Amino acid sequence: MKAALYTLGCKVNQYETQVIGEALANAGFLIVPSSEEADVYIVNSCTVTAESDKKTRQAVRRFKRLHPHSLVLLTGCMPQAYPQAAESLTQADIVTGNRSTDKILALIREYFDKKERLIRIQPHENEEGFVPCAISEFEERTRAILKIEDGCNRFCSYCVIPYARGRVRSKSLEDIRTEAQALAANGFAEIVLVGINLSAYGLGTSLNLCDAIEAAAEIEGVRRIRLGSLEPDHLTPELLERMAKSPKLCPQFHISLQSGCTATLKRMNRHYTAEEYAALCVELRRRFADCTLTTDVMVGFAGETDEEFEESLRFVKEIGFEKVHVFPYSARKGTRAAAFDGQIEKSVKEQRARRMIDETEQIREALLKRQIGKTVEVLAETVEPDGSATGYTANYTPVTIPSGADCGAFYRVLITGADRETCFGEIQAE
Repeated sequence: MKAALYTLGCKVNQYETQVIGEALANAGFLIVPSSEEADVYIVNSCTVTAESDKKTRQAVRRFKRLHPHSLVLLTGCMPQAYPQAAESLTQADIVTGNRSTDKILALIREYFDKKERLIRIQPHENEEGFVPCAISEFEERTRAILKIEDGCNRFCSYCVIPYARGRVRSKSLEDIRTEAQALAANGFAEIVLVGINLSAYGLGTSLNLCDAIEAAAEIEGVRRIRLGSLEPDHLTPELLERMAKSPKLCPQFHISLQSGCTATLKRMNRHYTAEEYAALCVELRRRFADCTLTTDVMVGFAGETDEEFEESLRFVKEIGFEKVHVFPYSARKGTRAAAFDGQIEKSVKEQRARRMIDETEQIREALLKRQIGKTVEVLAETVEPDGSATGYTANYTPVTIPSGADCGAFYRVLITGADRETCFGEIQAE
């Protein structure tokens, strides 16, 4: 049988899709692109915004419309957070959630045996453990994602993810080592550690994020360890001091900001001030050579005044992030912020987003142009038909190489030019 997988959302979802795909392949399924004819279509959903839910519904309906005789399975965060809405999506023959990733194969077999619709959404529980999961490949990539943490205890006022993912739980160090070893054996020299609240790794135990970094770094063949999105208030001076001693850790940190205005952060129920966040950025740049900082910024949060937006914009410009993901606030049913006064008009949110994007893209372009003349190490990640390759430095600067690079190999590259999107460079002799 043929199975196709379609993923929406974050790197954790991408990882879990890979887990599902490897389980199906091991059971004899042929994994094919979602654009091809298949017996089973699996939609791994995201629910972080209303737009995410819309894309999920569209995907499920599209697969059933184009392939009416195929099984369509909906899983991921959307059914977990909004089970009734997911169940009402009748085009899905099986509806389950992200707590049941390890049960997908059994559900497919049960469906073909019973020939009846299955709704199997297992709720998260406060004391549940980390569901064992591992991959040995990461399809069509040269860097692999390794999920080490799940869940979030924070309950930011705008966020539905604690309901979709449950509470913090962590993968064992032994399992991290074993999985990193399997990935390295299959040629993955760069591994990205990810989680829903990654910096909370080890919460409730004697472990912390540094233990996970060091476990992955022990593996021969792993040359780079990169971190997924981090929460700023978990990054203590003690943690940073220990992180800085890991030579394989990439000096690129995606530290979630959301707003550069302390009053807005308080309404968001974030656990830091803008001043504390700025101090962290200074410390990271002091401790890590060639450090780059990237972030997420939300505009148009409930109650955000023009003055608060301007304060947030000034803050972002002062920090000088190397890249910023800007998005307008989206009210989520079941969160406290959805009932807040001062909801912002869509047109105002879009205008603020455009302005924030314009300002931050100018900063990014200046950063890229400052790389001209440097010689850097690049991992080539994609090779185009014309022979050009694209890849990233350790601090996640994108570099395009006109010719001579093989996918998955490291090169010393002299940066010779840059535009708003990437740097350009030439391979140098070792």
